[in-house]
Amino acid sequence: MTDAADKTTHFGFETVAEEEKAGRVQGVFSSVASRYDVMNDVMSVGIHRIWKDAMMDWLAPRPGQRLLDVAGGTGDIAFRFLRRAKAGHATVLDLTEPMLVEGRQRADAEHMAENLDWVVGDAMALPFSDNTFDVYTISFGIRNVTRPQDALAEAYRVLKPGGRLMVLEFSQLPNEGMQKLYDLYSFNVIPRMGQLIARDRDSYQYLVESIRKFPDQETFLGVVRAAGFGNVKYRNLTMGVACLHSGWKL
Repeated sequence: MTDAADKTTHFGFETVAEEEKAGRVQGVFSSVASRYDVMNDVMSVGIHRIWKDAMMDWLAPRPGQRLLDVAGGTGDIAFRFLRRAKAGHATVLDLTEPMLVEGRQRADAEHMAENLDWVVGDAMALPFSDNTFDVYTISFGIRNVTRPQDALAEAYRVLKPGGRLMVLEFSQLPNEGMQKLYDLYSFNVIPRMGQLIARDRDSYQYLVESIRKFPDQETFLGVVRAAGFGNVKYRNLTMGVACLHSGWKL
């Protein structure tokens, strides 16, 4: 029998014990929390905003819905959801408290305070009852979870029957030449930006490596389906640089 301590996973290109990954991910995001939003804009030339708006377009939030945004950090998805829904509630959960602190300090958080909760928690062991939320989102966070399949199982558990899962994550370009060009940019430019802007090259080196370790669109679609979700689909964004995966608790 394999002892839990013998189980390994990846932290970027490094192989680590499963029990170590969460702490190391916390270290990454604690380090970059104060500059995280600025780096997102610089790294993607602002395109991450278009991707998140596309997520909302497909999600089509409705008044009165309850959202759980996991790895929700500084609140980008929750704020968008509440603006679209007009009337609803969003719970932002993140493993890293400094990210939530940054989110609470944003102007949007003040305007929407009555409709927002901020919770420190683990995607693989959500502190919520079964059948609680109408919508579960995770944006650029699933690849940082030690066992993504466990996070998806938890998503299924806390969603109400008829609830919607949506995952926004970096993915793989379908063309090998384009993928190579994207990798050149990612590995040569983004860590340098991290050093200049966030004063942390290593964290952004990890983030780039974690993107390359994440499964392609079809493979991850199978993981979503295996968690029990039905009517699972995906949509590529910017030719597959990012991808939206959608599923329903039927």
